[in-house]
Amino acid sequence: MQPSPQDLADDQDVLVRALLSLDSAAEVKAFLNDLCTPAELRAFAERFKVARLLDEGQLSYRDIATRTGASTTTVTRVARFLREMPHQGYRVVLDKLKDSQ
Repeated sequence: MQPSPQDLADDQDVLVRALLSLDSAAEVKAFLNDLCTPAELRAFAERFKVARLLDEGQLSYRDIATRTGASTTTVTRVARFLREMPHQGYRVVLDKLKDSQ
């Protein structure tokens, strides 16, 4: 039986609370290493590097794909999320990282 959309939303909320409960980078790394496969972690890191490079605005999509190993489809998707999507998760994190430097 597939979980309902509400069950999935509830599970995501619990995951968010779990992440927020962590106190250090070491705890976050340990949790992510337990939660994700190495391939999933690489994919997360790759997409976030794509977002950072897009935000810098210095490279073409093709150059970003070459530099990160991401497909041009991934680069385009991340660019769309940076530009258009209502969640603005990438934007929030990128801005917070800039502010902390």
